[in-house]
Formats: sequence, C-alpha cells, structure tokens
Amino acid sequence: MTKKYQVVGIGNALVDVLASCDDSFLSDNGVEKGIMQLIDTDRAAELYGMMGPATEISGGSAANTIAGIAALGGRTAYVGKVKDDQLGDIFAHDMRAQGADYDVPRSAKSETHETGRCMVLVTPDSERSLNTYLGVSEHLGPDDIDTDMMAEADWIYLEGYRFDGSESKAAFAKAIEACKSTGGKVSVTLSDPFCVDRHHQAFRDMIRDHIDLLFCNEHEMAAMYPADTLDESIAQAAERVDIVACTVGAKGAIIIKDGERTQAPAEAAKVVDVTGAGDLFAAGFLHGLVNGRDMLTCGRMGCIAAGEIISHIGARPEADLGALFREKGLE
Repeated sequence: MTKKYQVVGIGNALVDVLASCDDSFLSDNGVEKGIMQLIDTDRAAELYGMMGPATEISGGSAANTIAGIAALGGRTAYVGKVKDDQLGDIFAHDMRAQGADYDVPRSAKSETHETGRCMVLVTPDSERSLNTYLGVSEHLGPDDIDTDMMAEADWIYLEGYRFDGSESKAAFAKAIEACKSTGGKVSVTLSDPFCVDRHHQAFRDMIRDHIDLLFCNEHEMAAMYPADTLDESIAQAAERVDIVACTVGAKGAIIIKDGERTQAPAEAAKVVDVTGAGDLFAAGFLHGLVNGRDMLTCGRMGCIAAGEIISHIGARPEADLGALFREKGLE
C-alpha cells in the first residue's frame, strides 16, 4: 500500500539571515569560524545590528532537506516549531510554497521565545559561520508529533541539531515508534561535529537501536566514531546501520550499503556559499532512494543537489533540480 508521505522531516524551524563579512569581523565579534554556535536573544539582536546588508530565507537543516525533496515532487511533510509572528509566517509560507505539508500548531503571540533564526556569516572563502538563536524551535516535544503522520511515512528524517532540545529526544522516540510500527524506516543527519560531541552517547544509542540510514560529513563521522582513518570510522558506522552516506567535500560522497562501497563524484560548481550543502545532498539522495534508484545514482543526485546549493547564497534550490538530474541522465 502506498503511504501518504515518502519522507517526513523533524527538526529546527528557522529563518536564515545571511550576510557577507571578512575574517576580521568574525574575530572582532567573537564568532568562531566554520561551525554552528548557539546564541541567546540578546546576542541575536547584537549580531543582527552589526551585520551588513542581509537576506532572509527560510532555513533549518532538515527543513532545507524536505524543501528540496518537495521541489522535486516528493510527497513530504515537516515538523518544526515556530511562533505566531512575522518570521513564523515566512517559514510556514515557504514550506508550503515548496509543496510540503506543514501543519504544526504555532506558539502563541504571548510566548516569550520568538521564531528561531540563524545568522549566517559568509567569508570570502565561502565558509559559513552559523550563529543560531533557536527560539521556540528548541522546545519541540512529543506533543508536536502526530503519530498518524509518522505512520504514513516511508521514511522519517531526523535532524541531529535537535538533540540540543530538552524534549526533542522524546519527540524523536515517539516519531520513530510510530513510523516503524507500519514498516517505515528512519534516517538521521549528524548535523555538526560539536553537536555530536555534546550528545555522543545519545547519538550512539539511537543509531545502534533505530537508524536505517546515517547521513554525515567526514568531520561528523570522525567525531561519531573516532578512528585512525576515515575509512575505519565509516566501517564502524556501517556495522550499525543499513546505509551510510558520508560526504567528503570535493571528493563527493562515500556510500556503504550491505558492505558494498560506492563513491559518488562531486559536482563541479562555483562555490559561493556552502550553507545547506549537506542538507541538499540528503534531499537528492533520499529522492533517489524513495524512487528505487541504486546507490551510485542516489549519491550522484545528492552531489548534484549540493552543487546547485553552493553556487548561490541561501540553502533552498534556485534551479530546477529535476532538470539538472535529467541533464545527467538520472531521471
């Protein structure tokens, strides 16, 4: 029986505020380059006031992935928390405009916390430094999980960043149980090596007990399964999940399924902003997977989608991803 959803994502619901800066701006303002740092409301207001001209685009890691799959015509839904405010309006509109179902009840206007936002500072080398105010997104909990929706999903896709929420692990557990009760499968993205460090044992337990597909980059993999080489880290992961999809920058992606290794080549692209590269790799990969493609094709779709994203500012596709796949003979 065909389920209503191919992929349901669960994670942060944020609006990205993107601006260019030089390295001195980062050092002068205490921003650590190339990673995601959690900030509070006051710090968010301070950074916003110091940033140059900015672009506001709906974001959130797993939300970017779901938006990408929806743009490809996939049957998707998203679960992430926003407030009944202006940025919440932007986020909800953008998800639905991409074609994803988004029906999570918003926090009331009286709620102290606002819709989350991520200050993305892009340096001339195209590296991005993320300063994230989670806002109400941090408070995603079990009550926000619609078990009927999860049961109607072929796959759910969990965002590692949500491990920073006090109730989000319980939300994940509820979603996993409902999804697997009807034969669905579970994927997770590790999101960030520092996030892995903060919640290492929780990640290990979830991966061992519940995860069918693990997404990560080489740095996250090394943090998750420390070893002398990346191949040894990947081998550890492959013992615990059915599919490992590890991106390795300009070398593309390494995929392990049932002990068989596949190397998908990176897509040549002019690098403007690497924000969302991993998110859209997951979108392309999952799109291929739910449509029955082999691992090399899934990996190539992921790399093509990532290549499109890094060619412009922002983590939502500007080009027709389906057309790009067709140009490469993949659809």
